[in-house]
Order: sequence, then structure tokens, then C-alpha cells
Amino acid sequence: MSILKARDLHVAIGENTILHGIDLEIAAGALVAVVGANGAGKTTLLRAVSRLLPLRQGSLHFDGRDIGAEPAHLLARSGLVQVPQGRQIITGLSVEDNLRIGAGSLGLQTTEMEELLEREFQRFPVLKQRRGIPGGSLSGGEQQMLAVSRALMMKPKLLMLDEPSLGLAPQIVSLIFGALRELAAAGVTILLVEQVAFMALKIADHGYVLQNGRIALSGPAPDLLRDPKLIERYLG
Repeated sequence: MSILKARDLHVAIGENTILHGIDLEIAAGALVAVVGANGAGKTTLLRAVSRLLPLRQGSLHFDGRDIGAEPAHLLARSGLVQVPQGRQIITGLSVEDNLRIGAGSLGLQTTEMEELLEREFQRFPVLKQRRGIPGGSLSGGEQQMLAVSRALMMKPKLLMLDEPSLGLAPQIVSLIFGALRELAAAGVTILLVEQVAFMALKIADHGYVLQNGRIALSGPAPDLLRDPKLIERYLG
């Protein structure tokens, strides 16, 4: 069963068309990687799926319904949750308050809120150690963990991440990617957009290679990894 289907997506920013006829499908419980060089259209794709950008042409279905005209904030409440590039945590609020805000729109009972909070502290123990300090005082890697956990507090049906490795040390990237693989193994559906193609494809079930706003290659991630020179050709 597919949780997200995009058909013939065309998306423009101003007068410039960025995406040209994108077809993409994500099965429930899968980890799908969209990789490509800088400027390939990866962030635009996520913003279109999140309904932060209008569609010029094409259709978009999430969880069995047409979301082409659905407001972004309502879509997030229904389970399509994005971790944006740059993290965008609230720097003046504590780590714990950032996490609580993540689930604040869901109207959860206190018990469930506390269970979600403890789950994220177990996932990234450093957040529990830092729970009382402002989010802006965290390192870049800790802020990325906070951004991921804040999104998970919203109980996503589809978790989308925009370049979570950006600017982070390799060991932190490995930690975060390991957490994503564990989430996928537990049944969380993930759409991972990354410029670090080979690392993303190593943890993915299926991959798409985006070039100049078009899907250049797609297929099971292990198959794509068997021909690295082919992928490199499209990554610039």
C-alpha cells in the first residue's frame, strides 16, 4: 500500500519551472531516498509535497486522499511532517519545550505526551541531558537530533527530512542515519532527501536520483548502489 503518490508534478518558483513531470511513490513503512546534486530540485520537491508550494500541474495523494489543495498546517496535523533544511528549532525555548511544541497541535492527553517525550529522550539521550537549556545552545548535531525528535513527537505517518547531514560531523551523521534506519524498521515511513547520495542509499529501501528537476534514475536502493559510476554521472 502506498502512502504517497505523486504523478506528473510540475512546480514553479516565480517564472522558473523547477520540477518537470515528477512521478514518485512511497510504500507504507518504506525508507525512500531522493538524491541529487545541489540545485537538482530536492528541496522544491519536499516543499511541494508539504503544500508549501503550489502545483503547476499534476496530482498528489497522501494516505489515500487528494492533497493538491490542502493547507500545509492541516496536512502536518494529519501526519505528513517535514524536518526542514536548517532545522528551524525555536532557539530561545528549552529543548523540552521545543519537543512539547512538536506535539502541541495534536491535543494529546498528558500521559501520552509524557510517553512520547520519554521515547525521544531514549532515542537521543543527549536531549534528556540538555532538556532544560535553550535549543540555541545546542551543537549543530544536537539541534538536528532535536529537529528530528520534534517531528516524531507529531506521530508522523510520513516523516520527510531535507538534508539532515548538512554541516554535521561524520559520526553525528552516522548516529542520525542509524536512528532513521531503526525508525523504518519499526514501521515509520520516511522520505529522505540528501546530497550525500551513497550514505542515503545505503539505508534506503528505494531510491530516486533527481537531476535538473527530473527523475533520472529510480529503483531499489541496493540495485542503484551496484553501479556507483552511473549514479555519479547524475550527481554533478
